[in-house]
Amino acid sequence: RDVQREILAVLGLPGRPRPRPPAASRAPAAAAPLFMLDLYHAVAGEEEEEAEEEEAAVSRPVLTGLSTQSPPPGSVVSRADTVVSLVNMVEQDRDIFSPKPYWKEFRFDLTQVPTGESVTAAEFRIYKARGVGRHVNNTLHVSIYEIAAEHSNRESDLFLLDVQDLRAGTEGWLVFDVTAASNHWLVDRKYNLGLRLYVETDDGHSVDPGSAGLLGRRGPRSKQPFMVTFFRASPGPARVARAAKPPRRRQPKKTNDLPHPNKLPGIFDDVHATDGRQVCRRHELYVSFQDLGWLDWVIAPQGYSAYYCEGECAFPLDSCMNATNHAILQSLVHLMKPEAVPKACCAPTKLSATSVLYYDSNNNVILKKHRNMVVKSCGCH
Repeated sequence: RDVQREILAVLGLPGRPRPRPPAASRAPAAAAPLFMLDLYHAVAGEEEEEAEEEEAAVSRPVLTGLSTQSPPPGSVVSRADTVVSLVNMVEQDRDIFSPKPYWKEFRFDLTQVPTGESVTAAEFRIYKARGVGRHVNNTLHVSIYEIAAEHSNRESDLFLLDVQDLRAGTEGWLVFDVTAASNHWLVDRKYNLGLRLYVETDDGHSVDPGSAGLLGRRGPRSKQPFMVTFFRASPGPARVARAAKPPRRRQPKKTNDLPHPNKLPGIFDDVHATDGRQVCRRHELYVSFQDLGWLDWVIAPQGYSAYYCEGECAFPLDSCMNATNHAILQSLVHLMKPEAVPKACCAPTKLSATSVLYYDSNNNVILKKHRNMVVKSCGCH
C-alpha cells in the first residue's frame, strides 16, 4: 500500500481513482475514450521518436495515425502535459417542434480538471451524419457559442467562439475551437453555462441541427459529442511531497550478457571495474500497473520500463561512464582523501517522459504526460 501511495504521488494523483463500472460490459465504446486511446498511441509513438530531439513532435506533422477522428495540431499536443476528455452531461434542443431559431445546447463538468494547470487549447467535437430534408444540397453555416448569461424573460447572452461552413451532405467529425470558453469556466465555475450550436443556410434560414445530421446524446455511443481540453502545468511545484528514499526493486544481472538493444551505446553489461564490480550503467526496472491491481482505471499502458542507475564510479573514469568533469575531479580527490570526499555517484544523465491514459472517478478519460520518468542513460556525477 505504501508503494502504491508513492507511485500515485509520482503520477500527481492524490488517491486511487475509482471510476464507475459501465452500465453494460458489452456496450460499444464511446467516442471520447476511442479518441483518447488513439491520441495516447500517437503520443507514445512520438515520445519514442523524440529521444534525440525534444522538438521533433512540433517540427513534423504528428498524430496522423488517429483512426477515429481528425487529429488536433501537433503543436497543441506537444505543448500539453495533460489532455482531458469531457462527456456531454446535459443536452437541450430547440428543434422543429419549437419556434425558430433552432439550436442545440451542451454542458460539460469541469470540476475534475487538474489543479495548478492552465488551458492551452480546447476543442468541441461533434459528429455530422448525412442530413435529411430540403437543405441537403445547400451550404450550411455551423456556429458554436458560449452561453455567457441566461435570462428568464429574454434570450441568453451569447459569445461567438467558432464557425464552420460545409456542404449539407458532409459526413464526419466537426472540430470547433472553444478555448476561450474553457478559460472562462476555469476562472469561475459559475460562468459554465454550456455551449450552444446553431445551423443556418446561406440565406440566413435556421436549420434544426438534428435535421442537418448533427448527432447528440441519442446518437450511437461511438459518435456522441464531447470536449477535449489541453492543459500545461503552471510554473512552480505542484506535486505531493514524497518520502526521501522510496523503495526500489533491483534485479540481479548476469555478468556475461551481450549488449541489450535497449541499452545506450557504450554502457554494456560485460563492463566491470578492475576488482570485479560492475561499473555505472543502466539496469532494468519495470513498473507493472497490472501487478498493482490498477487496470480497472488505467487504460494504457499496462506498465512501463523506468530503469535505474547503479554501479561503481571508480578511478579512472573512462568514456563509457559518461562522467562529468566534476566527477573526475571528485574521484581524484577521493583517491587522496577517501575519508573526506566520497566517490562520485552513479545517477541518470538523461531522462524522458512517459504518458498514462486513465479514467478519473467521474469516468472522464485523462491523458497525462509525466516528465522525467524513464532513465535513458546513466553516468558518474
